[in-house]
Amino acid sequence: MRKSLSIGGMTCNHCKSHVMEALRKVTGVKSATVDLANKKAVIESDSPVSDEALKAAVAVAGYTVTGISEN
Repeated sequence: MRKSLSIGGMTCNHCKSHVMEALRKVTGVKSATVDLANKKAVIESDSPVSDEALKAAVAVAGYTVTGISEN
């Protein structure tokens, strides 16, 4: 399963690292990549991961999820 997230509040590579680290800690996420220029993150998992869990992880890192879509 693959999901794309639009992330608000990222302005630098430190922000990118913070978001990537937070998403990788969510149970079920096997990989997470972040594109700072486009303010997007993509996660991949073998099992379903709830949107709420992803939003919560990003919020704890200090950023906001402004949209989620499944790919």
